[in-house]
Amino acid sequence: MDINKLMANAQAMQKQMERASEEMNKTEFTGTASNGLVKVAMTGDFKVKSVNISADIMSKDDKEMVEDLIAIAFNEALGKIEERKNELLNVMAKKMSIR
Repeated sequence: MDINKLMANAQAMQKQMERASEEMNKTEFTGTASNGLVKVAMTGDFKVKSVNISADIMSKDDKEMVEDLIAIAFNEALGKIEERKNELLNVMAKKMSIR
């Protein structure tokens, strides 16, 4: 095995990972709860961009329910971020094993 080729492949893979990470950080993921009554948007680096609560919920005056729905929406958005990161890692791993 050619060590120089291996090093070049490793460097190329590192650059691809950096680009993928930058792209993830810019990508917005949205989590929803209760058929879209609560929406949370966050970036791949876990920064919350927005929280949207439908007026339909607010008129019910049920603070605990709203808090639960916000938690559900946040967790869904986090799950989407984790899923996308795993997809990117799998792609990178496949590329490494092919070469």
